[in-house]
Amino acid sequence: MASSTVRPADQDRDRDRDREQHPDQDRRPERDAARRLLGSSARLSYDPATEVDWDTPLDQDFHGMSPEWCSLYGTGYWQEMTEAQRKELTRQEAASVASTGIWFEMILQQMVLRDMYAKDPTDPRFQWALTEIADECRHSIMFGRAAAKLGAPAYRPPRPVLELGRLFKTVAVGEAAYASILVAEEVLDVMQRDWMRDERVVPFIRTINNIHVVEESRHMKFAREETRARLRAAGPLRRRVQALVVSIASYFIVTSMIHRDVYANAGLDVERALAEAKANEHHKSLMRSSCAGLMEFLSSAGLLTRPAVAVFRRAHLI
Repeated sequence: MASSTVRPADQDRDRDRDREQHPDQDRRPERDAARRLLGSSARLSYDPATEVDWDTPLDQDFHGMSPEWCSLYGTGYWQEMTEAQRKELTRQEAASVASTGIWFEMILQQMVLRDMYAKDPTDPRFQWALTEIADECRHSIMFGRAAAKLGAPAYRPPRPVLELGRLFKTVAVGEAAYASILVAEEVLDVMQRDWMRDERVVPFIRTINNIHVVEESRHMKFAREETRARLRAAGPLRRRVQALVVSIASYFIVTSMIHRDVYANAGLDVERALAEAKANEHHKSLMRSSCAGLMEFLSSAGLLTRPAVAVFRRAHLI
């Protein structure tokens, strides 16, 4: 008489086959994480329109960022600059970082929307993804208003980088998309944690940094969870390719943060400033230290291949 009991080996084989055919069905850990993030967002979110003091005129006695994060800090040029020039440069650089943040947040929103297209709207992951996009919309408006209040123009990455970003947001999928999101957010998170505690920084920028740090901490959690989940089924070749894609995206994100025009708008010699910033070991060291946790995560995920490490080194992230 045939037994109606399915052997464990058969159960395992069937479950593996189902996972291959329906890769999104076994996502309970990610769904649980998304539920927690939704709860956190409901308890602790900000409206920059009311939380930030937009009405008080800019006090030019303050910096726009912690001076130590300025691209020229510690150089010979920095020593020659007046205190007013230093403060103006930090304000221009803070505006440039904010503008780069807007650029990448727009890429982020499109990648997440594309990833969630036609997915189950009852899934907490879907609901969290839309919550994150709503956060990013508010952040982009907040950064735009901040740059205007700092007296800066609209800094944008160079045209070739803009076009590469256009391509990346169209074709990046899975772990490449979410790991690249994580890179941008991790770098900003570390520097903004310093700025928001620094009483030398203009108060409205400190408020903006606090809002961004609190809300981006949830985005980083989601990006880590999604990166790990997408890599579960990744073979060696896919990991190597995606690792290189992430490192190249990271290179262009980081090298676009400080626009060359910030030096002219601060009244400096652009060519000299560019040369000294490029050779500034203090700034390179800060960037490397800000990425220590990120590199540990990428390593644990198998995304620190030799070619990727070479690109990260070129960007001074490792």
